[in-house]
Amino acid sequence: MKDDWETPSPRAREVIRKGAEQALDPPAEWLDELFDAVRHASGTSPAHVDPVLEDGARRANLSNLLHWAAANIQRPGARVSANLSPELLESVRDMVRRDLDEKALDIWRLGQNVAWRRWMEICFGLTSDAGVLHEVLALTSRSIYTFIDDTIDAVSEVMRQERRELSRGTHSERLTTVSLILEGAPVSRSSAESRLGYHLTGSHLAAIVWGSDVTGDQLEQAAELVLAAARTPRRLTLLATGSSMWLWLPVSTAPRTEDLEAGLAALPAVRVALGRPRADLDGFRQSHLEAAAVQRMMARLGTSRRAGGYTDAQLVALLSQDVGRADEFVADTLGDLARADPVLHLTLRTYLDQQCNAARVAERLYTHRNTVVRRLARCDELLPRPLAHDPVSVGAALHLLSWSGPKE
Repeated sequence: MKDDWETPSPRAREVIRKGAEQALDPPAEWLDELFDAVRHASGTSPAHVDPVLEDGARRANLSNLLHWAAANIQRPGARVSANLSPELLESVRDMVRRDLDEKALDIWRLGQNVAWRRWMEICFGLTSDAGVLHEVLALTSRSIYTFIDDTIDAVSEVMRQERRELSRGTHSERLTTVSLILEGAPVSRSSAESRLGYHLTGSHLAAIVWGSDVTGDQLEQAAELVLAAARTPRRLTLLATGSSMWLWLPVSTAPRTEDLEAGLAALPAVRVALGRPRADLDGFRQSHLEAAAVQRMMARLGTSRRAGGYTDAQLVALLSQDVGRADEFVADTLGDLARADPVLHLTLRTYLDQQCNAARVAERLYTHRNTVVRRLARCDELLPRPLAHDPVSVGAALHLLSWSGPKE
Protein backbone atom coordinates (compact mmCIF):
# COMPACT_ATOMS: atom_id res chain seq x y z
CA MET A 1 0.00 0.00 0.00
CA LYS A 2 1.16 3.48 -0.79
CA ASP A 3 1.62 5.86 2.15
CA ASP A 4 0.52 9.06 0.32
CA TRP A 5 -3.19 8.36 0.77
CA GLU A 6 -5.10 11.49 1.75
CA THR A 7 -6.72 11.53 5.21
CA PRO A 8 -10.26 12.93 5.11
CA SER A 9 -11.49 15.63 7.46
CA PRO A 10 -13.72 14.57 10.39
CA ARG A 11 -16.88 15.80 8.62
CA ALA A 12 -15.96 13.95 5.41
CA ARG A 13 -15.23 10.78 7.40
CA GLU A 14 -18.69 10.94 8.94
CA VAL A 15 -20.37 11.29 5.53
CA ILE A 16 -18.33 8.40 4.15
CA ARG A 17 -19.18 6.18 7.13
CA LYS A 18 -22.91 6.90 6.92
CA GLY A 19 -22.87 6.39 3.16
CA ALA A 20 -21.02 3.09 3.51
CA GLU A 21 -23.63 1.89 5.99
CA GLN A 22 -26.30 2.47 3.36
CA ALA A 23 -24.22 0.79 0.65
CA LEU A 24 -23.69 -2.24 2.87
CA ASP A 25 -27.43 -2.92 2.75
CA PRO A 26 -28.27 -2.09 -0.87
CA PRO A 27 -31.97 -1.91 -1.86
CA ALA A 28 -33.36 -4.26 -4.50
CA GLU A 29 -33.23 -1.65 -7.29
CA TRP A 30 -29.50 -1.22 -6.73
CA LEU A 31 -28.92 -4.92 -7.08
CA ASP A 32 -31.13 -5.08 -10.17
CA GLU A 33 -29.06 -2.35 -11.80
CA LEU A 34 -25.82 -4.02 -10.73
CA PHE A 35 -26.92 -7.37 -12.14
CA ASP A 36 -28.27 -5.80 -15.33
CA ALA A 37 -24.79 -4.41 -15.95
CA VAL A 38 -23.59 -8.01 -16.06
CA ARG A 39 -26.54 -9.26 -18.08
CA HIS A 40 -26.15 -6.58 -20.76
CA ALA A 41 -22.39 -6.85 -21.03
CA SER A 42 -20.80 -6.76 -24.46
CA GLY A 43 -20.85 -9.78 -26.74
CA THR A 44 -17.22 -10.56 -25.90
CA SER A 45 -18.09 -11.09 -22.27
CA PRO A 46 -18.61 -14.68 -21.12
CA ALA A 47 -21.44 -13.66 -18.83
CA HIS A 48 -24.13 -13.72 -21.51
CA VAL A 49 -23.14 -17.19 -22.69
CA ASP A 50 -23.26 -19.33 -19.57
CA PRO A 51 -25.72 -18.79 -16.68
CA VAL A 52 -23.19 -20.19 -14.20
CA LEU A 53 -20.56 -17.67 -15.28
CA GLU A 54 -23.19 -14.94 -15.26
CA ASP A 55 -24.18 -15.83 -11.71
CA GLY A 56 -20.53 -15.86 -10.67
CA ALA A 57 -20.01 -12.42 -12.19
CA ARG A 58 -23.03 -11.09 -10.29
CA ARG A 59 -21.73 -12.50 -7.03
CA ALA A 60 -18.28 -11.07 -7.66
CA ASN A 61 -19.66 -7.58 -8.34
CA LEU A 62 -21.81 -7.71 -5.20
CA SER A 63 -18.85 -8.99 -3.20
CA ASN A 64 -16.76 -6.03 -4.40
CA LEU A 65 -19.49 -3.58 -3.37
CA LEU A 66 -19.89 -5.07 0.11
CA HIS A 67 -16.12 -5.38 0.65
CA TRP A 68 -15.56 -1.69 -0.16
CA ALA A 69 -18.53 -0.56 1.97
CA ALA A 70 -17.49 -2.65 4.99
CA ALA A 71 -13.94 -1.29 4.82
CA ASN A 72 -15.22 2.30 4.79
CA ILE A 73 -17.39 1.72 7.83
CA GLN A 74 -14.35 0.58 9.79
CA ARG A 75 -11.89 3.12 8.37
CA PRO A 76 -13.71 5.85 6.40
CA GLY A 77 -11.66 7.13 3.50
CA ALA A 78 -8.69 4.79 4.03
CA ARG A 79 -7.36 2.83 1.08
CA VAL A 80 -9.28 -0.42 0.71
CA SER A 81 -7.38 -3.68 0.37
CA ALA A 82 -7.96 -5.93 -2.65
CA ASN A 83 -10.99 -8.21 -2.43
CA LEU A 84 -10.02 -11.88 -2.37
CA SER A 85 -13.25 -13.23 -0.87
CA PRO A 86 -14.23 -16.88 -1.43
CA GLU A 87 -17.17 -15.86 -3.66
CA LEU A 88 -14.94 -13.79 -5.89
CA LEU A 89 -12.15 -16.39 -6.10
CA GLU A 90 -14.65 -19.11 -7.02
CA SER A 91 -15.87 -16.94 -9.89
CA VAL A 92 -12.29 -16.42 -11.01
CA ARG A 93 -11.51 -20.15 -10.93
CA ASP A 94 -14.58 -20.77 -13.07
CA MET A 95 -13.28 -18.28 -15.64
CA VAL A 96 -9.92 -20.06 -15.76
CA ARG A 97 -11.59 -23.46 -16.13
CA ARG A 98 -13.37 -22.06 -19.17
CA ASP A 99 -10.06 -20.90 -20.62
CA LEU A 100 -10.82 -17.19 -20.14
CA ASP A 101 -8.04 -14.70 -19.48
CA GLU A 102 -7.73 -11.49 -17.49
CA LYS A 103 -9.79 -9.54 -20.04
CA ALA A 104 -12.86 -11.26 -18.59
CA LEU A 105 -12.33 -9.22 -15.40
CA ASP A 106 -13.39 -6.06 -17.24
CA ILE A 107 -16.95 -7.00 -16.37
CA TRP A 108 -16.18 -5.86 -12.81
CA ARG A 109 -15.69 -2.33 -14.10
CA LEU A 110 -19.31 -2.33 -15.21
CA GLY A 111 -20.27 -2.95 -11.60
CA GLN A 112 -17.84 -0.24 -10.52
CA ASN A 113 -19.60 2.29 -12.77
CA VAL A 114 -23.02 1.37 -11.36
CA ALA A 115 -21.70 1.58 -7.78
CA TRP A 116 -20.20 5.01 -8.39
CA ARG A 117 -23.48 6.44 -9.72
CA ARG A 118 -25.36 5.10 -6.71
CA TRP A 119 -22.65 6.30 -4.32
CA MET A 120 -22.98 9.85 -5.64
CA GLU A 121 -26.74 9.73 -4.97
CA ILE A 122 -26.04 8.67 -1.37
CA CYS A 123 -23.52 11.44 -0.82
CA PHE A 124 -25.80 14.16 -2.22
CA GLY A 125 -28.48 12.93 0.18
CA LEU A 126 -26.18 13.11 3.22
CA THR A 127 -24.77 16.62 2.97
CA SER A 128 -25.48 19.92 1.25
CA ASP A 129 -22.10 21.38 2.23
CA ALA A 130 -20.35 21.90 -1.11
CA GLY A 131 -16.87 21.78 0.43
CA VAL A 132 -17.48 18.51 2.28
CA LEU A 133 -19.23 17.01 -0.75
CA HIS A 134 -16.30 17.89 -3.01
CA GLU A 135 -13.85 16.33 -0.55
CA VAL A 136 -15.91 13.15 -0.16
CA LEU A 137 -16.46 12.63 -3.90
CA ALA A 138 -12.83 13.34 -4.80
CA LEU A 139 -11.50 10.91 -2.21
CA THR A 140 -14.03 8.13 -2.75
CA SER A 141 -13.74 8.35 -6.53
CA ARG A 142 -10.04 7.63 -6.19
CA SER A 143 -10.81 4.99 -3.58
CA ILE A 144 -13.29 3.02 -5.69
CA TYR A 145 -11.21 3.08 -8.86
CA THR A 146 -8.02 2.19 -6.99
CA PHE A 147 -9.80 -0.62 -5.14
CA ILE A 148 -11.01 -2.21 -8.38
CA ASP A 149 -7.55 -1.82 -9.97
CA ASP A 150 -5.88 -3.41 -6.93
CA THR A 151 -8.42 -6.25 -6.90
CA ILE A 152 -7.97 -6.95 -10.61
CA ASP A 153 -4.17 -6.95 -10.19
CA ALA A 154 -4.36 -9.38 -7.26
CA VAL A 155 -6.90 -11.62 -8.96
CA SER A 156 -4.91 -11.67 -12.20
CA GLU A 157 -2.07 -13.29 -10.30
CA VAL A 158 -4.51 -15.83 -8.85
CA MET A 159 -5.69 -16.58 -12.40
CA ARG A 160 -2.12 -17.13 -13.57
CA GLN A 161 -1.45 -19.51 -10.69
CA GLU A 162 -4.69 -21.38 -11.31
CA ARG A 163 -3.85 -21.67 -15.01
CA ARG A 164 -0.44 -23.12 -14.19
CA GLU A 165 -2.09 -25.69 -11.90
CA LEU A 166 -4.59 -26.73 -14.54
CA SER A 167 -1.94 -27.01 -17.23
CA ARG A 168 -0.22 -29.74 -15.24
CA GLY A 169 -3.18 -32.09 -15.71
CA THR A 170 -5.36 -33.27 -18.57
CA HIS A 171 -8.19 -30.80 -17.95
CA SER A 172 -6.65 -28.00 -20.01
CA GLU A 173 -6.02 -30.27 -22.99
CA ARG A 174 -9.54 -31.70 -22.88
CA LEU A 175 -11.10 -28.24 -22.48
CA THR A 176 -9.11 -26.92 -25.44
CA THR A 177 -10.14 -29.87 -27.59
CA VAL A 178 -13.82 -29.57 -26.67
CA SER A 179 -13.73 -25.79 -27.23
CA LEU A 180 -12.35 -26.28 -30.73
CA ILE A 181 -15.06 -28.78 -31.57
CA LEU A 182 -17.81 -26.53 -30.19
CA GLU A 183 -16.47 -23.59 -32.20
CA GLY A 184 -16.66 -25.66 -35.39
CA ALA A 185 -12.90 -25.55 -35.96
CA PRO A 186 -11.37 -28.25 -38.17
CA VAL A 187 -10.32 -30.97 -35.72
CA SER A 188 -8.83 -34.35 -36.51
CA ARG A 189 -11.25 -36.97 -35.24
CA SER A 190 -8.51 -39.40 -34.25
CA SER A 191 -6.52 -36.71 -32.45
CA ALA A 192 -9.61 -35.44 -30.61
CA GLU A 193 -10.61 -38.98 -29.57
CA SER A 194 -7.11 -39.60 -28.24
CA ARG A 195 -7.16 -36.42 -26.13
CA LEU A 196 -10.69 -36.91 -24.85
CA GLY A 197 -10.66 -40.66 -24.35
CA TYR A 198 -14.08 -40.74 -26.00
CA HIS A 199 -15.24 -42.07 -29.38
CA LEU A 200 -16.71 -39.35 -31.59
CA THR A 201 -18.44 -41.71 -34.02
CA GLY A 202 -22.05 -42.74 -33.56
CA SER A 203 -24.73 -40.88 -31.63
CA HIS A 204 -24.11 -38.43 -28.76
CA LEU A 205 -26.43 -36.89 -26.21
CA ALA A 206 -25.11 -33.77 -24.45
CA ALA A 207 -26.17 -32.77 -20.95
CA ILE A 208 -25.31 -29.84 -18.70
CA VAL A 209 -25.55 -30.29 -14.94
CA TRP A 210 -25.35 -27.13 -12.85
CA GLY A 211 -26.66 -25.31 -9.81
CA SER A 212 -26.16 -22.51 -7.35
CA ASP A 213 -24.23 -23.28 -4.16
CA VAL A 214 -23.78 -26.92 -5.13
CA THR A 215 -20.91 -29.23 -4.26
CA GLY A 216 -18.89 -31.40 -6.59
CA ASP A 217 -20.49 -34.46 -5.01
CA GLN A 218 -23.96 -33.15 -5.83
CA LEU A 219 -22.99 -32.53 -9.45
CA GLU A 220 -21.56 -36.04 -9.64
CA GLN A 221 -24.74 -37.53 -8.15
CA ALA A 222 -26.83 -35.69 -10.74
CA ALA A 223 -24.52 -36.88 -13.52
CA GLU A 224 -24.99 -40.47 -12.35
CA LEU A 225 -28.77 -39.95 -12.43
CA VAL A 226 -28.49 -38.87 -16.06
CA LEU A 227 -26.44 -41.96 -16.88
CA ALA A 228 -28.91 -44.23 -15.14
CA ALA A 229 -31.87 -42.64 -16.92
CA ALA A 230 -30.06 -42.94 -20.27
CA ARG A 231 -29.10 -46.54 -19.44
CA THR A 232 -25.43 -46.21 -20.24
CA PRO A 233 -22.34 -46.59 -18.02
CA ARG A 234 -20.15 -44.48 -20.33
CA ARG A 235 -19.71 -40.74 -20.55
CA LEU A 236 -17.31 -37.93 -21.30
CA THR A 237 -17.24 -35.46 -18.41
CA LEU A 238 -15.78 -31.98 -18.34
CA LEU A 239 -15.89 -29.75 -15.27
CA ALA A 240 -16.91 -26.49 -16.93
CA THR A 241 -16.94 -24.43 -13.71
CA GLY A 242 -17.00 -25.15 -10.00
CA SER A 243 -20.81 -25.24 -10.25
CA SER A 244 -21.39 -26.89 -13.61
CA MET A 245 -20.47 -30.05 -15.47
CA TRP A 246 -20.70 -30.90 -19.19
CA LEU A 247 -21.52 -34.46 -20.21
CA TRP A 248 -21.70 -36.43 -23.45
CA LEU A 249 -23.30 -39.86 -23.53
CA PRO A 250 -22.99 -42.33 -26.45
CA VAL A 251 -26.75 -42.99 -26.72
CA SER A 252 -29.36 -42.57 -29.45
CA THR A 253 -32.34 -41.97 -27.14
CA ALA A 254 -32.68 -39.17 -24.61
CA PRO A 255 -33.95 -40.04 -21.12
CA ARG A 256 -37.39 -38.79 -20.09
CA THR A 257 -37.17 -35.50 -18.23
CA GLU A 258 -39.96 -36.74 -15.96
CA ASP A 259 -37.65 -39.51 -14.74
CA LEU A 260 -34.86 -36.99 -14.11
CA GLU A 261 -37.27 -34.69 -12.23
CA ALA A 262 -38.09 -37.52 -9.85
CA GLY A 263 -34.46 -38.43 -9.28
CA LEU A 264 -33.40 -34.82 -8.78
CA ALA A 265 -35.94 -34.30 -5.99
CA ALA A 266 -33.17 -35.25 -3.54
CA LEU A 267 -30.88 -32.62 -5.12
CA PRO A 268 -33.13 -29.53 -5.21
CA ALA A 269 -30.33 -27.08 -6.03
CA VAL A 270 -29.20 -29.00 -9.13
CA ARG A 271 -30.59 -28.54 -12.65
CA VAL A 272 -30.10 -30.65 -15.79
CA ALA A 273 -30.42 -29.52 -19.41
CA LEU A 274 -30.39 -32.00 -22.30
CA GLY A 275 -29.80 -31.63 -26.02
CA ARG A 276 -31.06 -34.12 -28.57
CA PRO A 277 -29.12 -37.24 -29.62
CA ARG A 278 -27.03 -36.26 -32.64
CA ALA A 279 -24.65 -38.16 -34.90
CA ASP A 280 -20.85 -38.00 -35.11
CA LEU A 281 -18.54 -35.01 -34.61
CA ASP A 282 -21.05 -32.38 -35.69
CA GLY A 283 -23.69 -34.01 -33.52
CA PHE A 284 -21.32 -33.81 -30.53
CA ARG A 285 -21.28 -30.04 -31.03
CA GLN A 286 -24.95 -29.51 -31.92
CA SER A 287 -26.30 -31.51 -28.99
CA HIS A 288 -24.23 -29.44 -26.56
CA LEU A 289 -25.39 -26.17 -28.11
CA GLU A 290 -28.97 -27.36 -27.69
CA ALA A 291 -28.37 -28.25 -24.05
CA ALA A 292 -26.79 -24.82 -23.51
CA ALA A 293 -29.86 -23.14 -25.04
CA VAL A 294 -32.10 -25.02 -22.60
CA GLN A 295 -29.80 -24.10 -19.69
CA ARG A 296 -29.97 -20.40 -20.58
CA MET A 297 -33.76 -20.58 -20.94
CA MET A 298 -34.20 -22.26 -17.54
CA ALA A 299 -31.96 -19.64 -15.92
CA ARG A 300 -33.74 -16.76 -17.68
CA LEU A 301 -37.20 -17.88 -16.65
CA GLY A 302 -36.22 -18.91 -13.11
CA THR A 303 -38.17 -22.11 -13.61
CA SER A 304 -38.88 -24.47 -10.73
CA ARG A 305 -38.35 -27.41 -13.05
CA ARG A 306 -35.19 -29.38 -12.37
CA ALA A 307 -34.75 -30.95 -15.82
CA GLY A 308 -35.38 -29.73 -19.35
CA GLY A 309 -34.85 -31.23 -22.77
CA TYR A 310 -34.49 -29.44 -26.09
CA THR A 311 -37.22 -31.53 -27.69
CA ASP A 312 -39.80 -30.15 -25.24
CA ALA A 313 -38.32 -26.70 -24.71
CA GLN A 314 -37.24 -25.59 -28.20
CA LEU A 315 -40.25 -23.33 -28.75
CA VAL A 316 -40.06 -21.81 -25.26
CA ALA A 317 -36.33 -21.20 -25.66
CA LEU A 318 -37.03 -19.19 -28.82
CA LEU A 319 -40.01 -17.29 -27.39
CA SER A 320 -38.29 -16.34 -24.13
CA GLN A 321 -35.24 -14.54 -25.53
CA ASP A 322 -36.81 -11.32 -24.20
CA VAL A 323 -38.41 -12.24 -20.86
CA GLY A 324 -40.34 -8.98 -20.56
CA ARG A 325 -41.97 -9.35 -23.97
CA ALA A 326 -42.63 -13.04 -23.28
CA ASP A 327 -44.51 -12.09 -20.09
CA GLU A 328 -46.54 -9.54 -22.05
CA PHE A 329 -47.38 -12.18 -24.67
CA VAL A 330 -48.60 -14.58 -21.97
CA ALA A 331 -50.70 -11.89 -20.27
CA ASP A 332 -52.24 -10.63 -23.53
CA THR A 333 -52.93 -14.10 -24.89
CA LEU A 334 -54.25 -15.83 -21.76
CA GLY A 335 -55.84 -12.95 -19.88
CA ASP A 336 -57.46 -14.14 -16.64
CA LEU A 337 -56.52 -17.73 -17.43
CA ALA A 338 -52.87 -16.89 -16.72
CA ARG A 339 -53.76 -16.41 -13.03
CA ALA A 340 -56.15 -19.37 -12.81
CA ASP A 341 -55.68 -22.80 -11.24
CA PRO A 342 -52.64 -24.57 -12.78
CA VAL A 343 -54.89 -27.61 -13.28
CA LEU A 344 -56.71 -25.60 -15.95
CA HIS A 345 -53.40 -24.73 -17.60
CA LEU A 346 -52.39 -28.38 -17.68
CA THR A 347 -55.74 -29.51 -19.04
CA LEU A 348 -55.83 -26.98 -21.87
CA ARG A 349 -52.16 -27.49 -22.73
CA THR A 350 -52.67 -31.25 -22.89
CA TYR A 351 -55.84 -30.77 -24.96
CA LEU A 352 -53.94 -28.76 -27.56
CA ASP A 353 -50.99 -31.17 -27.51
CA GLN A 354 -53.42 -34.07 -28.11
CA GLN A 355 -54.94 -32.45 -31.22
CA CYS A 356 -58.04 -31.31 -29.27
CA ASN A 357 -59.13 -34.83 -28.37
CA ALA A 358 -60.86 -34.71 -24.97
CA ALA A 359 -60.93 -38.49 -24.60
CA ARG A 360 -57.16 -38.73 -24.95
CA VAL A 361 -56.75 -35.85 -22.47
CA ALA A 362 -58.86 -37.71 -19.92
CA GLU A 363 -56.71 -40.80 -20.41
CA ARG A 364 -53.46 -38.84 -20.07
CA LEU A 365 -54.59 -36.98 -16.95
CA TYR A 366 -56.35 -39.97 -15.34
CA THR A 367 -59.65 -38.13 -15.06
CA HIS A 368 -63.18 -38.40 -16.45
CA ARG A 369 -63.93 -36.96 -19.88
CA ASN A 370 -66.79 -34.86 -18.46
CA THR A 371 -64.34 -33.26 -16.02
CA VAL A 372 -62.05 -32.40 -18.92
CA VAL A 373 -64.94 -30.84 -20.84
CA ARG A 374 -65.95 -28.71 -17.83
CA ARG A 375 -62.37 -27.51 -17.36
CA LEU A 376 -62.07 -26.62 -21.05
CA ALA A 377 -65.31 -24.63 -20.87
CA ARG A 378 -63.94 -22.72 -17.88
CA CYS A 379 -60.72 -21.99 -19.79
CA ASP A 380 -62.73 -20.55 -22.67
CA GLU A 381 -64.56 -18.27 -20.22
CA LEU A 382 -61.28 -16.94 -18.83
CA LEU A 383 -59.52 -16.41 -22.17
CA PRO A 384 -59.82 -12.87 -23.63
CA ARG A 385 -60.73 -14.44 -27.00
CA PRO A 386 -62.27 -17.85 -27.72
CA LEU A 387 -59.74 -20.64 -28.04
CA ALA A 388 -60.85 -21.38 -31.61
CA HIS A 389 -59.73 -17.91 -32.73
CA ASP A 390 -56.01 -18.61 -32.16
CA PRO A 391 -55.19 -22.01 -30.62
CA VAL A 392 -51.55 -21.80 -31.72
CA SER A 393 -50.85 -18.63 -29.71
CA VAL A 394 -52.72 -19.99 -26.70
CA GLY A 395 -50.68 -23.20 -26.81
CA ALA A 396 -47.41 -21.27 -27.07
CA ALA A 397 -48.41 -19.02 -24.16
CA LEU A 398 -49.34 -22.01 -22.01
CA HIS A 399 -45.99 -23.67 -22.68
CA LEU A 400 -44.21 -20.44 -21.76
CA LEU A 401 -46.23 -20.23 -18.57
CA SER A 402 -45.40 -23.84 -17.66
CA TRP A 403 -41.68 -23.03 -17.70
CA SER A 404 -41.83 -19.66 -15.97
CA GLY A 405 -40.85 -19.16 -12.36
CA PRO A 406 -43.07 -17.43 -9.80
CA LYS A 407 -43.83 -13.76 -10.43
CA GLU A 408 -43.53 -11.20 -7.66
